[in-house]
Amino acid sequence: MERLRQDDPSHVGPYVTLARLDAESAERGLPERRFLARGADGRRTVLLCLPRVGADPSRWAVEAEGARRLRSPRLLPVTEVGGGAGSPWSTTPYTPVLPLPAVLAAYGGPLPEDLVRRLGADLAEALADLHDRGFTHAGLSPAAVLLTAGGPVLTCFGAVRAAAPDGTPRSGLPGLDPGCLALEQAAGGRPTPLGDVFALGAVLAYASTGHTVPEQSELPTGLRRLIGSCLASAPADRPRSARDLLHGLTAHTADAPPGAPTPATAPAGPPALPGRVVAALAAQSAGLLAAEPPSAAEPTPPPPFPPVARKVH
Repeated sequence: MERLRQDDPSHVGPYVTLARLDAESAERGLPERRFLARGADGRRTVLLCLPRVGADPSRWAVEAEGARRLRSPRLLPVTEVGGGAGSPWSTTPYTPVLPLPAVLAAYGGPLPEDLVRRLGADLAEALADLHDRGFTHAGLSPAAVLLTAGGPVLTCFGAVRAAAPDGTPRSGLPGLDPGCLALEQAAGGRPTPLGDVFALGAVLAYASTGHTVPEQSELPTGLRRLIGSCLASAPADRPRSARDLLHGLTAHTADAPPGAPTPATAPAGPPALPGRVVAALAAQSAGLLAAEPPSAAEPTPPPPFPPVARKVH
């Protein structure tokens, strides 16, 4: 949770902004500005999103409305879209969340391989569900992954589509993480499920090393081949689907000790988060509860009357 900056709005629709969700360094690859906000009546706290400055608000609004209509596991539900096409905003009910860059910052570096596998499996399952229903996410990046106490959720739906229409080169456009943009999409190609597979590989690389374009030697041994295949330049060289990637993440690894439970048979439920990450989630929640909305500026008092000259008798 970050302090509001001088150029941030104090009010958006019926909401009062309290803080930013993202650190400034993590915003470059985001298609939107994300705020923690509270209803003017003080009863409802939300995650509020606005298109980034300079973006096409109408394209962003189309994708926000598309996300509102979707209900899918691990896709953060958009419950409200307002403001019209010229100045749109969207909201979702607040729950303590950390963007993946903040998770690594709280943990103190790259995450353990078993946690990367577990988070990756949850995200691959979410993508597989979208793809089975004929949708592509087209916006996956480290900052688009929010971690909750119950596991990861996806945001930034449609960022690639919002950045530019198909046929227009997208390489170098603001709001897109270049390390997560498959070459065919950077060249202006239509987003496809295999582009999502590439982006998820980049996210897993980031969780494992701290950056989206690592050297092969930097990746954990047990994930090196799988992540490397996701990041293949040619779509045909990547895993055939998000479901294949899910299988690879939950399959028994060659270096697992004999008799150890495999990820595929591990107990269901949210992943066990490191204590420092849990503490960061709790600190955000506590800080938000204590946050006071920006008070309305008090009227400037009138200037004092000039002193009255007294007659000396």
